[in-house]
Amino acid sequence: MQQLAAFATSVRAKGLPPELRDDAARRVLDVLGNSLAATAERPAAAVGALVKEWGGTGRATAIGTGDRLPEPSAALLNGTLAHSLDFDDTHLPSVLHPSASVVPAALAVAESRGTTGAQLLDAIGVGVEITVRLGMAGYDEELGNSVFFERGLHATAICGALGAAAAAAMLSDVDEAGIADALGIAASMGSGLLEANRTGGTVKRVHCGWAAHAAVTAAGMARHGITGPPTVLEGRFGLLQAFCGDQSDVAAILDGLGERWELPGIFFKPYPCNHFTHAGIDAARRLRLRGVDPADIVELELGAPTAVLRTIAEPREAKIRPQSGYHAAFSGPYTVATALLGGGGLGVFHDDFTDVAAADPDRLALAAKVRCVPDARCDEIFPHQFPAVLRARLRDGSELEERVDANRGGPRNPLSADELATKFRLNASRVLPDEVGSRITELTYGLAELADITELTGLLRS
Repeated sequence: MQQLAAFATSVRAKGLPPELRDDAARRVLDVLGNSLAATAERPAAAVGALVKEWGGTGRATAIGTGDRLPEPSAALLNGTLAHSLDFDDTHLPSVLHPSASVVPAALAVAESRGTTGAQLLDAIGVGVEITVRLGMAGYDEELGNSVFFERGLHATAICGALGAAAAAAMLSDVDEAGIADALGIAASMGSGLLEANRTGGTVKRVHCGWAAHAAVTAAGMARHGITGPPTVLEGRFGLLQAFCGDQSDVAAILDGLGERWELPGIFFKPYPCNHFTHAGIDAARRLRLRGVDPADIVELELGAPTAVLRTIAEPREAKIRPQSGYHAAFSGPYTVATALLGGGGLGVFHDDFTDVAAADPDRLALAAKVRCVPDARCDEIFPHQFPAVLRARLRDGSELEERVDANRGGPRNPLSADELATKFRLNASRVLPDEVGSRITELTYGLAELADITELTGLLRS
């Protein structure tokens, strides 16, 4: 824990290299766009109503509203927004979404305390790095999967609470020992179960919000003198032993820390749905480009890594007939059907995950033709990528296959600057005029030069 705190303190003193600040700024823009797009979602309304009931002195912006809230409340609401549409970035092979907890926590503290844009970016870079390194400590190479995930635990929320706490503490008036205490305190607060991915419920959308809320709270407690155990990560009753048992790898947290950065390799998501579905979507889009008419399809076989089938394929009846637009975002059959029928935006977009779209008879009829199976080659690649293979048997007896080994949005198949800007524009345009969205983009990419972030946060309240 002390080494993580020393790392954070060093970056706070020296600053991130320019290229890492640029990457952190792209993470901020991505989170802001995803959050703006989610303001009309039910979880946002529910959490928004709750934090208004709590009251308190408002010092931090609630994205997409005219409200200013106490730091923990703003972090809770904004983190909920950031993860609500499953459009947030993903680190592999830890299989977690770091920015949706770290950015809301850091943004709330930075605005409240009047820090510079560069300080905000430095804190976000450190917070994201710590989050994914903690996730990697729970990755089992022999198993080929996250131990957190195998146990039904949401590493995004558990590890995100600590990474976000480091970011929040860096922006608070605490020394190196205080940052360590914030991490130690947050380790008792992070939690999250993944059952909602399988069988329903909207609580998963709140996981990143709660992690951000816990982070801001932990940093505040550390500032006021609460302390955390120094061995909270590796100890007999520490986080890794409690969540991962003997399958954890403490060395993964510190290996090359400060020299080798995970931050630039984190995947941006092109589609607002579970990342396990993305390669299937791309395979379906390729079949469309080859001229396949959905009306001619007799059967579809979606091959995927064995470990992801429990999320996107089981239970089958729930996946071929999702009960809501949100549940449709975790369905391999539905997302493949949607891509074959022609999605909007960047290929498949928000309008494809409304409750109305999820009940569309044409999509459901095509989804019912999809059979999900484990694929050996996909198993070899997972979880360094989330690959898929899609085979279509047509009415004339012919069979076509499309295999996608590398996801769009990652280092091997990156989204271009224009595609990232388009993603933000399409997200923001759901609630903001285009000229406001353009100004937010300009300010976010220029964060490293901003003496304060008040103009940016003010636009987010438009």
